Amino acid sequence: MARKKVQKKIFVLDTSVILYNHNAINSFDDNDVVIPITVLEELDNFKKGNETKNFEAREFIRIMDRLSTKGTLQDWIQLEGAKSGMFKVQMNEIPENGINAIRVFGDDKPDHRILNAAICLREEKANYKVILVTKDVNLRIKAKSLNIPAEDFETGKIKDLDSLYSGISLLENIDRTVIDKMYSDGLIEASELGIDSPIPNHYFIIRNEQSSVLAYYNPRLDKVERVEKRPAYKILPRNAEQVFALHAIMNPNVKLVTLQGVAGTGKTLLALAGSLEQKRNFKQIFLARPIVPLSNKDIGYLPGDVKSKLNPYMEPLWDNLKFIQNQYSEKDKEFKRITEALESEKLLIQPLAYIRGRSISNICFIVDEAQNLTPHEVKTIITRAGEGTKIIFTGDIYQIDTPYLDSQSNGLSYLIDKIKHHEIYAHIRLEKGERSELANLANELL
Repeated sequence: MARKKVQKKIFVLDTSVILYNHNAINSFDDNDVVIPITVLEELDNFKKGNETKNFEAREFIRIMDRLSTKGTLQDWIQLEGAKSGMFKVQMNEIPENGINAIRVFGDDKPDHRILNAAICLREEKANYKVILVTKDVNLRIKAKSLNIPAEDFETGKIKDLDSLYSGISLLENIDRTVIDKMYSDGLIEASELGIDSPIPNHYFIIRNEQSSVLAYYNPRLDKVERVEKRPAYKILPRNAEQVFALHAIMNPNVKLVTLQGVAGTGKTLLALAGSLEQKRNFKQIFLARPIVPLSNKDIGYLPGDVKSKLNPYMEPLWDNLKFIQNQYSEKDKEFKRITEALESEKLLIQPLAYIRGRSISNICFIVDEAQNLTPHEVKTIITRAGEGTKIIFTGDIYQIDTPYLDSQSNGLSYLIDKIKHHEIYAHIRLEKGERSELANLANELL
């Protein structure tokens, strides 16, 4: 039986894809890739600056420069890679026969010119399937309304969030003698729990009808070790998940921690308290959050110096820090130590935009709201880590504040999926809200 011939595809990439991954043009196997000239115009506006999107724009422009040595970009050029397709810049954005997106939507916008480029390409290459690839949901909807196939950029996207690593297992109906041994010896073999291939730094709630114990697999001892409930700076964990989170944060053998959970589960508070508890092990504690400006305005429009511009975005970190400090009276040495750490910059708010190019040694680095980072931004942060550095990412993968990320493509989901099962990594999914009865009610019913 003759095999059905597969129709070759041409993928048209918009600006959001390039700003998400500068190497995106090499992600489509042997299919052809096209960049509309409007995308190059838009990238010119992003090439200056210290943010990741500026870096992505500059790197892509360098790729274009290398490709241009092979010939004019208006002609098809072989992409770099053994199984790659062809590439060109689409100059024509005025359809002769097809629908004109500018006329349909009534505005000469870059998005509409990119749509027109896809329409023109479809007219020129009738035997190809032309697909627009964009991180912009609204642009995908506009494309489909014009009968243009449109897709999200899937590279780095987690396919099944339901199977995303949680870091915790519940083991029920465990023999009482095993639990008693955990309490008496503090250690047992993984095989005694029926586990053949334990995951490094994986946590367990072990119980039967009479008793229970908390534990984790210690890869250095190759045993399951009991985890005790302990406070950090008077912050006492309220459930098993929080006990595990504090244990991971204060485990010196774990260099990378991720805490995932909805609002009110205690992610940021635990990260701060655990870091302060072990601050003597680090030269500094850095606190950072991705800046997602309102109305897509840059923080430059805010008055004051960098610190003043950052303060509105860092208020949640300050709130948690004040909460920890207020566990003590003003006369207590712990209260004064937090104030002194801030004044001496031992505890420092650090803009993520200035991390690139630095080597960060002997630092405990807390990155809050990490779901608003791209996978490349997460990689950039981690690759800055020098000796003695610990990094803690916290966030809620279902609460995305940036327009071109979602629960499957954000940096936190990507990190959890890609780096699980490593000896220096621990992850905890926090599910039980502990902020207040009112906050729990909102999370459950609204």
